[in-house]
Parts: sequence; structure tokens; C-alpha cells
Amino acid sequence: MNSSLSAARVLSGMRPTGQLHLGNYHGALRNWVDLQYQYPCFFFIADWHALTTGYEDTSRLPEFTQQMVIDWLAAGLNPGVATLFVQSHVPEHAELHLLLSMVTPLSWLERVPTYKDQQAELQEKDLATYGFLGYPLLQSADILIYRPGFVPVGEDQVAHVEITREVARRFNHLYGREAGFEEKAERAIQQLGGRHSALYRDLRRRFQEAGETEALEKARALVQGNTQITVADRERLLGYLEGESVAILPEPQVLLTPTPKLPGLDGRKMSKSYGNTIGLREEPESVARKLRTMQTDPARARRSDPGTPEKCPVWSLHQVYSDEPTRQWAAAGCRSAGIGCLECKKPLIDKVVEEVSGMRQRAQEYEDNPDLVRNILAEGSEKAREVARETLDDVRRAMHLRND
Repeated sequence: MNSSLSAARVLSGMRPTGQLHLGNYHGALRNWVDLQYQYPCFFFIADWHALTTGYEDTSRLPEFTQQMVIDWLAAGLNPGVATLFVQSHVPEHAELHLLLSMVTPLSWLERVPTYKDQQAELQEKDLATYGFLGYPLLQSADILIYRPGFVPVGEDQVAHVEITREVARRFNHLYGREAGFEEKAERAIQQLGGRHSALYRDLRRRFQEAGETEALEKARALVQGNTQITVADRERLLGYLEGESVAILPEPQVLLTPTPKLPGLDGRKMSKSYGNTIGLREEPESVARKLRTMQTDPARARRSDPGTPEKCPVWSLHQVYSDEPTRQWAAAGCRSAGIGCLECKKPLIDKVVEEVSGMRQRAQEYEDNPDLVRNILAEGSEKAREVARETLDDVRRAMHLRND
């Protein structure tokens, strides 16, 4: 992997809603487990975000937070490698949210696709609140406070990262200018060293004159990989590549993650709101019972009726859990009515039960020792605060909210 990429932070979070289900695991958490060994990762419990739609009853938030972290640990997140923390334990998120709210146009928030979508889906809740309207900006603050290189999301969440990029761009435009910027940037170029200075100038020229994005990426890698220059000069050189301002809040990139379609028991998306989930640590007997009664291709009303695998939710589970020979056996048996639906489900039941049983076993250590979980979160939150304080110091200084 490119060294400049491996040094970039990754940031993501989840709302605490209690124990997770298999949809959460295969949709995001499993990918996090892989990413933690490729990048410096920060993963947080988004408890303030839970208030945007669940502010009327917060009594179970501590329990939900505890259970979600146990799920993370059981799934393979390693607190010795990744930083795990609670959003509300890092108050710098809230201050950056406040400061960004001063410069973010209201129309940007109103056009976020999920704003009206969630209002329509959750009509039973009063969502005409400032917090609900502003949650995309809080999400932007959550991201920008750690200045990550990448945010792992599915395609349906790309818009949230895009507004974060726009907010960062606007902030940098307003506050990233400094007196004598060009002169300071030119002096910083000299600090790169003869060969690297010439290469930087060439790459900058190619990007600014011809729009070569590859030249921009190479120049960024050149600057980020140089350990002989100061942090301030590094930021100046990165800003000088594209204009005449310092990137105080660098624009994060989308890291599109593979999100296999994992249907719920009724064929719709697996979701707690639909009541169609299989818990990440559910009792094996309950898992087997649910899968045996899971909806299948409606064309197979009788054992002798042939079916179409692509129309069957169980087939989507085979895509996630079964190897190629098993998938071929299931598809051929379904189309020819050579096997029944219960027979088709049997290898899936074995695989899913094996998965949740492993989760349950690994989680037991943390269930038996809640202080261990609290210590993991306390250490992670303190580490996150150290990074967040650095960013906020730079933001305050750029906005002239401190004198040094």
C-alpha cells in the first residue's frame, strides 16, 4: 500500500441503538475490522446523534452504548490498534459544530437528501427541531475534528461526506488565508530540498495549468512524506498546490465500502424498525428458528414447484455465507425443485449459527467485566481528545478566537 495512504486516518461512527444485528455487521462493522489494520482508525459511538430522533427518552443510552461496544469488540475491533470512543466524551465535537454553524448556509442543510426522507419515515416523531436540521453539520464536525483522509461509507451515504467537503472548503476559503502566504509557501518549497523542490513546482504547475489530478496526488504525497519540514509549512504547501490558502480542515475522501445485500427475515432490508433482524449475539436456537421460517420465493408454494433463486431472499444470504459449490447446488436445486426450501436453508443455518456463536463467546469476557469496556472507552476518548484539541486550536487561531 502507498505509504501516504497508509498514514491517512479513517473515521466512522454508529448511533447507539442497543445490540447490533447481522445487517450492521456485514454492512459496516466487518469492513471496519479490515480497515483497522490498513489505516489509523477512529470509531465512535454517536450518542449525540441518537438524540436527534430519540431525544424524548434517553434513559437507555448508557446501556445501548455499552452493548454496542461489546458487539464491536466481539466482531474483532481491536482497541490496541483502533481508537474506540464516545462522541459526547469529546466536547471538541460540539465546539467545532458551533463554529461551523456560523458559516454554513441554511440551504445546504435543507437540501441533504435524508432530511426530508427521515421526516417522512418518522412522521410519528416531532422532528421540527434545530438539532435534527443541524445533524448533518454535527456529522461534518465529527469528521473534520480528526482531519481524516477517508470516511468509509456505502453509496447511499456519499452525500453526507460531500457536504462535509463543502463545509471544509468554505471554512478554508474564509479563514485559511494568512498574511504573506505566497512568500511563506515559496520559502517552504526551498525546505523540501533541491530535487524535491523542483518536482513540487513541476507537479503544481501541471495541476494548475492542465488540471492533472494525478500530479496533484503525487505532489500531496511528496509533501506529506517529507519529515524535514514543519507542520505549518506542510499545510502551506498543501494549500499552495490548489490556491493561496492553508487547508486548516482538509477535505476528506469517500472510501466506498462493499456492502453486500443482507435481507431481513421478510425480504426487506434488515432493520430493527421492521422487526426482521437476526442479532449479532442472538441465541443459536432462536437464529435457527427464524431462518427456518424466513420468507422464500413465493412461486414455491409446494415442494414440487420450481423457483427462481434471484427472487428469493434466502439466495441473497447464500451470496454472503456460502461457497461457490454450495451456491451452485442451491440454485440448481431451486430451479429444478430438486431440493425444498428447508433443505436449501440448512447450510445457511449452520453458517449463521456458527458466526453468532463465535460472537457470543468472544463477547462473554466483556459482559463479565464491564469495567474493562469502560476503561477501553475512557482511554480511547482521551486519545481522541488529544487529536481533536489540536484541530480546534488551529480552528480557533484561524478565526482569531485566541491570541497566540
